[in-house]
Amino acid sequence: MPIGQREAFLAQLHVGVLGVTDTRTEPAAPILVPVWYAYEPGGQVVVQTGRDTLKARLIGAAGRFSICVQDERPPYRYVSVSGPVVRMTDPVDPAGRAAMAHRYLPPVEAAAYLRATEEQLTDDITFHMRPERWRTADFSTFAAEFA
Repeated sequence: MPIGQREAFLAQLHVGVLGVTDTRTEPAAPILVPVWYAYEPGGQVVVQTGRDTLKARLIGAAGRFSICVQDERPPYRYVSVSGPVVRMTDPVDPAGRAAMAHRYLPPVEAAAYLRATEEQLTDDITFHMRPERWRTADFSTFAAEFA
């Protein structure tokens, strides 16, 4: 995908699959977990997680992570990006947490979710990743050949 398309696709609403190297095993292997994330074209990928979670510890140790998002509907598209963590916010910013909830949930559900998980304001941290390496595919051109 051209730069503008890949950035626009990543900015759309998807559940991301975050990957980070788990060096506790030999050989080291990635862990992959679904996450909510935020991204604006030209900006940073933002994820929030519990401070004491395995993924937070591994991201802190590695200093980087990857995220992959996809469209499961034909003609299938995906964007995968990795890069260094350029900032960590501890604890999570309340406005950022609310924005993330409202990105993924309808307004009434987002408000209920935020009330029910209010303690996470002190337990969660935010990682900001600068996209460095992109991998993308858009199979619409390929699919058009068979239409």
